Amino acid sequence: MSQLSLGERTLTELDHVRLTGLLRRAPAATGSPLDDWLDGADLVPSREVAPDVVTMYSQVLLADALTGARRRLTLVYPADAEPEAGFVSVLSPVGAALLGRRVGTSATWVTPDGRRHAAEIVAVLFQPEASGDYTT
Repeated sequence: MSQLSLGERTLTELDHVRLTGLLRRAPAATGSPLDDWLDGADLVPSREVAPDVVTMYSQVLLADALTGARRRLTLVYPADAEPEAGFVSVLSPVGAALLGRRVGTSATWVTPDGRRHAAEIVAVLFQPEASGDYTT
């Protein structure tokens, strides 16, 4: 499992524009982990993003670093979040940790109650761009 530094994330240009706007408009987004690395990410056109990169609306398979337990999550905007159903907001700690990462890397995050978590991204099960959707 490799660990990426903050500057080694890849975002589509469209995701970057939308997320930058979201952070500006949403008072609840202040202090989001995205603030720390969004402008340092590598930007690519949607048609050029690799299929193993977690983008918005990607469904990923994670393996917990401690237990190995696997879980599917879909990365969504806050309005679409349903954590119990596996739809996690990009503004949540886990969502921000996943965005822009590649299969085979680890994501680490701290929950609001102070607990640290880590998981390996085992697979991107669905990525909109890989299926030809460049505007979602």
